[in-house]
Amino acid sequence: MRWKEQLLTLTPYQPGKSIESVKRQYNLEQIIKLASNENPFGCSQAALSALKENSTSLAIYPDGYATILREKLASFLQVGEDEIILGNGSDNLIQMISRALLHPGASTIMSTHTFSQYKHNAVIEGAVIKEVPDIDGEHDLEGFLTAIDDQTNVIWVCSPNNPTGTYIPENKLIPFLDQVPEHILVVLDEAYYEYVVAEDYYDSTSLAQKYPNLIVLRTFSKIYGLAALRVGYGISNSSIIKALEPAREPFNVNSLGQLAAAEALSDQEFVEQCKQKNRQGLAQYYEFCKNNSLKYYPSQTNFVLIDFQVDANEVFQYLLERGYIVRSGKALGFPTAVRITVGSPEQNEGLIKVLEQFLSEK
Repeated sequence: MRWKEQLLTLTPYQPGKSIESVKRQYNLEQIIKLASNENPFGCSQAALSALKENSTSLAIYPDGYATILREKLASFLQVGEDEIILGNGSDNLIQMISRALLHPGASTIMSTHTFSQYKHNAVIEGAVIKEVPDIDGEHDLEGFLTAIDDQTNVIWVCSPNNPTGTYIPENKLIPFLDQVPEHILVVLDEAYYEYVVAEDYYDSTSLAQKYPNLIVLRTFSKIYGLAALRVGYGISNSSIIKALEPAREPFNVNSLGQLAAAEALSDQEFVEQCKQKNRQGLAQYYEFCKNNSLKYYPSQTNFVLIDFQVDANEVFQYLLERGYIVRSGKALGFPTAVRITVGSPEQNEGLIKVLEQFLSEK
C-alpha cells in the first residue's frame, strides 16, 4: 500500500483507560475516572427525557442540515443560521479545517502545549508545523505573530487551553487578532467556554462577526455532558462557513446527538449549576496544592494540571491501582505533572486523600 508517509509517523489518539478494563486488571470493584474532562454530574434531565421519548427510526439518516439544533443555536447565540457549522464533536471541525486549508507547503501555528489534534491533523495533511513555546502555560501570542510567514494558512488558539487550563484575556486577544493578516484563519477553540469565570474574558461570538478570518469552536461534550453523542459546532461569518461546508461529511451529526443537544441548550440552569460546582471542586484541589507546596496552573476549565515533581507515570500508576484514573502529563508535554478532571465533591475528596498518601510515602 502506498500510504502517506506522514501517517506512518503517527500513533492513533490514545484515550484514557476505560473503567471496565481497570476493574479487570486490578480486581477493583469501584473506579473513579477523572481523566477525560467529562462532566461528573452527567447531562441535563431535559436531554435525557428527550432521548427516552424519542421515536426516531434508526434506519433513517439524520437531518443533514441539523435544522432544529441549528435554529436553536442561532437563536441562543444571536447569530445567523448560515454562521454555524455542525460537527461530530469539535474534533471533527478541526479535521474539516485542516482538510480545507492545510497541505504540503502550507504552514500552521500553534502552542507547544495545547490540544494534540491540531498538530495531528496538520501532520496528516503534510503541512509545515510551527510550534511556539508557551510562557508559563499560556500562549505566546507575540511569538505567534512572529512565526507567521507567506505560507501560513491556519493559527490555532485554544482558550481556555488544554492541558494547562489557562486562558487569554481580552486585552491580549484583541491586539493579536488586529495584527493577523485577513487571509489567515484564526481558530479559537473554546471547548471549555462554559466553565470560564474570568471577568476579563471576551465575547467570542461578537468577535467572530467582527473579524472576517475568525472561527470559534465549541462542544456539547464538556459542561453539557453529552460526550458520548459527539456534537460540536463552529461560529463564523457566512463566507467562511460556506467555504468549509464541502469539507463536512454528509449526515455527520447523528439524530440522537442533534435531539439531545437542542434540549440541553434550553437548560442553562443545569449549565450554571455545573459551573458553580466546578469552581468549588477546583478550590478543593487548590487547597490541597497550597497545603503541600505543589505548583499548579489556575484553571478556567473543569480540570487542573498539578506538578508533583516526580515521574508523572508514577503518580498515574499509584492512583490507578487504587481505583482512580487521571491523565499522566508525559504525553501532554508535562513529564512531572498529572491532569485531573474535577469530579463531584466526594470524588475529589477521595482522590485527594490518595494523593496525600502518595506524598507521605515519598
